Amino acid sequence: MSDSADSNTVDVSQLHVAVLAGGPGSEREVSLNSAKGVVGALEGKVGKVTLVDVKDGNFPLPDDTSIAFNVIHGTYGEDGDLQAELQRRGVPYTGAREASSRLAFDKIASKRAFREAGVQTPGEWILNRDEALGAIDTVRFPCVVKPPREGSSVGVHIVQESSGWESAVTDAAKYGPDLLVEEFISGKELTVGVLGDDALPVIHIQPRSGFYDIKNKYPWMTGEGGTDYFCPADLSPEVTAAVQEMALKAHRSLGIEVYSRVDVLLRNEDQEPFVLEVNTIPGMTESSLLPKAAAAAGVDYATLCLKIITVSLNFN
Repeated sequence: MSDSADSNTVDVSQLHVAVLAGGPGSEREVSLNSAKGVVGALEGKVGKVTLVDVKDGNFPLPDDTSIAFNVIHGTYGEDGDLQAELQRRGVPYTGAREASSRLAFDKIASKRAFREAGVQTPGEWILNRDEALGAIDTVRFPCVVKPPREGSSVGVHIVQESSGWESAVTDAAKYGPDLLVEEFISGKELTVGVLGDDALPVIHIQPRSGFYDIKNKYPWMTGEGGTDYFCPADLSPEVTAAVQEMALKAHRSLGIEVYSRVDVLLRNEDQEPFVLEVNTIPGMTESSLLPKAAAAAGVDYATLCLKIITVSLNFN
């Protein structure tokens, strides 16, 4: 794996790392679990680790914080607001900067950037929530209804036919003023971690039922569902390379710094990859997808956490 973005030598043993977790959004419990993993991985590897439970923008930080390790998924942590606050305070932090975070978190804006960069992504309809129920004749079924500024598949529905439109739109509309409706792509669910300049091994995500919604992502939290993961994915070398190339292209099209995880659908009929979204604060428990991919590339969990820190310091 390339260390080109990691050129500055950092004595990590002298760092005080504040791990920022929780947040006010719908992914709070997932974030707290990510934080426990990161804290455990860094203890004994850096000078000091402090867990900070963030509930709003007035969170305290130790005065001698060297860098904030952000594992707040979704609202506040991933949408640019936390990045702006840390920049205001002059505190170095991990991951994408404010502008790229805001762009990646907005699925409508990021799809525009994908197309401008030649990244293949499903077609879409953008609807105002107040008009969406009456817009049933403007979309094609099956389709996917989602709020454009949420994570972890919150509010996402696959709508097979018109009878499911009202309930899907009503639920997705709880999360914001507009809705993103995408054409349905039948295919394998894949994800590709990007670290520095490198695409990690592709992971095939295979839910045991339905699609990769919140209950299948986090069965420990919901008490139902479940998913099998295959890493590296069982794909031909040619398809693997095409998926990784598309993931890197998507990551770069949003100007993302340090690392991300790119979600891709591989269409069954022709093995064409379609990028759905790019996650700038992916899950970071030891069993999360980015650490799985890093392990397949020979990078253990603690080394992954340290690399995220050292690469991030080059952007602060």
